[in-house]
Amino acid sequence: MGETKRILVTGATGKVGRVFIDRLLGDARFDGFQVRALCHNRTLEPRDRLEVVKGSLEDRQLAITAVEGATHVLHLATVKETPELIMDVAVKGIFWLLEACRVSADFEQFIQIGGDNSVGHFFYPHPLPVTETQAHSPYPGCYALSKVLDEVILQQYYVQYGLAGCCLRAPWIMEKDDFRFHLSFGEDVFGGPRWRELVGVEKADEYVQAKTIPVMLDPQGQPVKRNFVHVDDLVSAILQAIDHPKAFQQTFNICMDEPVDYGELAAYLKESRGLPSAEIATPYHSTWLDNAKAKFLLGWRPRYDLKKLTDAAWSYERNADDPRVVWYPG
Repeated sequence: MGETKRILVTGATGKVGRVFIDRLLGDARFDGFQVRALCHNRTLEPRDRLEVVKGSLEDRQLAITAVEGATHVLHLATVKETPELIMDVAVKGIFWLLEACRVSADFEQFIQIGGDNSVGHFFYPHPLPVTETQAHSPYPGCYALSKVLDEVILQQYYVQYGLAGCCLRAPWIMEKDDFRFHLSFGEDVFGGPRWRELVGVEKADEYVQAKTIPVMLDPQGQPVKRNFVHVDDLVSAILQAIDHPKAFQQTFNICMDEPVDYGELAAYLKESRGLPSAEIATPYHSTWLDNAKAKFLLGWRPRYDLKKLTDAAWSYERNADDPRVVWYPG
């Protein structure tokens, strides 16, 4: 690769940012790239071709400084269900970044990581596969709303200024043993639903002892199909999108080829690990996020399916210096 390029990564210390930086710096295709990591509460260890900038995107001057000299921006930074912060950090943050990009002589491409929460997730019925053309339908809460606003702001910069960008829309991102703890009836559950709240503490404790797997049922009593993506597959898609001519001003669903069917998941865990399961009635609905556009235009393919996602989560062993973060959306 000829000229040196610089990619600004916001949210660089998060789940996706850390893996992306490691992969890009270790890939010979990107030997001409340097990374500028924007960090807020945490930071990264110094290494070759990595520069760290600290601060919050609610600060316009910080955004200007961070974008200066950058040819590419990978925008990952966000906050969850935090109403007092989300507009300043998530929505104002992308605005400041795009404003800095559009007047920069060095800027070439903006890559936004969106979420399937902008099109309803499992909160609403989706009788057909969810493609990139579906109207926005965020579930209740400020986090999903912010994802819609981020997408709309980016799209309007395409219209107003011809900005070169793309949005990679991901469902729930899994790494390490996340998927295993998503299925826990204990207080250590990762994400939602909180199964113990649906069955009661006494029953939940029995399920914990028996290592029982929850089977999420929809209002018709059928196992829910829910979309996931492994962080490695998402990062592969980001790398594929960098400077890809067919990524220009496009939105892509980046997910597994098929959503996880909780009934099939329980059957696989019974077969492979002898684990029992329990059906749990919920108000949630099946969705099938369609990734055909990314496969067709970008030539990207996910490596993880239900079995690989499950096996990876059950075989992962954490070290003492790799503590689990128990996270649940507010």
